[in-house]
Amino acid sequence: MRGRWGAGMALLLSLSGMAGPARAAGSDCLQLQGSLTQGGLVWGRVAPGTRVTLDGETLDVLPDGTTFAGFGRDAPATAELVVAGPEPCVQNLHIERREYNIQRVEGVPQKTVTPSAEHMERILREQALVNAAKERYVERPDLLQAALDGFQWPAVGPISGVYGSQRFYNGEAGNPHYGVDMAVPTGTPVLAPAPGIVTLAEPDLFFSGGTIILDHGFHFSSSFLHMSKILVDVGEEVQAGDVIGEVGATGRATGAHLDWRMNWRNHRIDPQLLAPPMPKP
Repeated sequence: MRGRWGAGMALLLSLSGMAGPARAAGSDCLQLQGSLTQGGLVWGRVAPGTRVTLDGETLDVLPDGTTFAGFGRDAPATAELVVAGPEPCVQNLHIERREYNIQRVEGVPQKTVTPSAEHMERILREQALVNAAKERYVERPDLLQAALDGFQWPAVGPISGVYGSQRFYNGEAGNPHYGVDMAVPTGTPVLAPAPGIVTLAEPDLFFSGGTIILDHGFHFSSSFLHMSKILVDVGEEVQAGDVIGEVGATGRATGAHLDWRMNWRNHRIDPQLLAPPMPKP
């Protein structure tokens, strides 16, 4: 498997043996690729059928032995990786801490900053739809392996917002920003950055406007927000480069842009760590 994400680095973990048969001290138990940092994703390969846990949470292991995990915006400094099997081993992974930007956004409709009781009912209904889409378990090793081979940008243009930044809307603190924003005009085609199955296709959510969730398999998904047009349906399978919609300024947005987000289970992942450098327009 090739890893060309982020700096394309391979993280070699020197894992000490646990009770039972174990590798010699200083030998490698598992080789991981990716970004061992807040917002990062790492993946590697073990013997098929091996049980792998991260801080006690069982990870998916694909038929070829591929396993992967992600770390949220505020992930702690360490996480315990345990590989079971004939040669069990354990390692405390050291997760790099990041500094995040503070952004202030003015001119947002006040109703989206302090929603009314009526709007809150709508927001809760829509959040249930989003949660249900993300909770679907798409057991497609081929989709995930294609994604691990590398993502492409869903739109090409200036990056106007980054992962992890804290935003203040009209002077009031909002949730951290969990995506990367591309400032491109309304109507710009949005391309699938990797193969996946559409699990949500909503034209007008309160906060995110036109929204698509594309599942890459095993609870790893991309979300696309503020779109003006949705050109796919729930259940549709798409390939990298397929047009899935158009950029807009719907929902809580002050201008046309595409907000691309990623989730692994309930952890928010930084798409910029998984994509190549932004091409020149």
